Amino acid sequence: MIGVLSAAALTGPEASSSLPAPGFDADGNLAAVLPRQPRTVRDTGLDARLVTALVVKSLHADGKTPLSQLTGRLRLSVSVLREVLQALVGTQQAEVAYSGDSDLDVHYQLTTLGQRAAGEYLAESRYVGPAPVTLAAWRAVVTRQSQRQPDAARVTRTELDAVLDGDGLAPAIREQIGAALYSGRPLLLYGPSGSGKTSLARKLARLRQDPIAVPYAVLVNHEIIQLHDLVLHPLPLHVRALEERRSGDARWALSQRPLVHVGPELARDMLELRSDLGSGVLHAPPHILANNGLLVVDDVGRQRVPPGELLHRWLGALEAGLDHVTVPGGATHVLPFDVSLVLVTSLAPESVLDDACLRRIGYRIPVGPLSEQSYRALLRRQARQRRIDLDDSAIAFLIDHLHRRTGHALLAAYPHELLGRIADFAGFTGQPPCCDVDGLTRAWYSLFGEGDAP
Repeated sequence: MIGVLSAAALTGPEASSSLPAPGFDADGNLAAVLPRQPRTVRDTGLDARLVTALVVKSLHADGKTPLSQLTGRLRLSVSVLREVLQALVGTQQAEVAYSGDSDLDVHYQLTTLGQRAAGEYLAESRYVGPAPVTLAAWRAVVTRQSQRQPDAARVTRTELDAVLDGDGLAPAIREQIGAALYSGRPLLLYGPSGSGKTSLARKLARLRQDPIAVPYAVLVNHEIIQLHDLVLHPLPLHVRALEERRSGDARWALSQRPLVHVGPELARDMLELRSDLGSGVLHAPPHILANNGLLVVDDVGRQRVPPGELLHRWLGALEAGLDHVTVPGGATHVLPFDVSLVLVTSLAPESVLDDACLRRIGYRIPVGPLSEQSYRALLRRQARQRRIDLDDSAIAFLIDHLHRRTGHALLAAYPHELLGRIADFAGFTGQPPCCDVDGLTRAWYSLFGEGDAP
């Protein structure tokens, strides 16, 4: 299963600030993020027949339909819809079913002629949803929102330290991560399983919280590709006035920069477009959904596609800013590809990737065992977060007796795992959790087995 995470899933509530959030003006206006609202059919960049088809199919699905409902379903302005509806009424394909006191309180329905037209449109495409944007418009917005732009904000030491606070990483490792992020080049984290590489990679999504615009759908060579995902593209953290977006194009959703996480399940067919006959749309592959965000490839070397093939394709696509994706049994489309790429592996990089591929990766950073001081600090911090009592004698027992005598390295995953097991045993017995010698011993043996006794 492909994991999709937003930065919101990794952070708590944001502290309020008197300063405008990134991407907003001093009044909290989001017009600078969203493209301008189209006022006419021509402004949408779409063929008039396509817009007409969407309106007719929507009226067919909903019956007598308020104008406000049409704007919500198709994400088109009232002025665009009126232009289309007036033409439909003029050709006797639609009629006004109800008219209230307000010029917005109008309901429309199809005539018999319109119902026949709806059948023809549905035979061509069953898609009924937000009007798509053009491929050219999507490319332009992806480019504008790219973190690779020369004037894009660069990560600072203060920002990185805040995100990695309490992780126990050596200063030299943080320096390398900071330089890699500043460069905008792909980053490879490698080291033993349990060293915290994946958690570290996902935390990097917290570094950029500025809102971006993501189209609900895009039109590519007469085919509609669905792009917006409610889980992957949640609302920005700092939105203050979503209802005041009349100047923005509603075909675009406001979103946090996405975090897409793929692992060993990744196969060749998951790199291409997927056809959904029921909805009449194509679904974009995960790496395309990650545009303007963070793409984490976990367990590199264990995917169902050779790592060299995967990485050469993506690294080349990143350099070009475009990837060639295919429709099953159909055409190839050239789509924008702009992500921050973080690779994670427990294998030696040289055993997974060839020299040519390794040269194209910006930074290769080892993530190994923690120092004793950092391990102690991490254990204390996580115990405090879980409200588990912990004393120094228990920490000394864990490090000197359990770790050193069994040869298990001080990996970042162990404090979380051991404290979780202590809480499990305590919950089962109805006792308050306590990280003492007895509790650690029980948790340790449940994790490694009795054969691992020191």
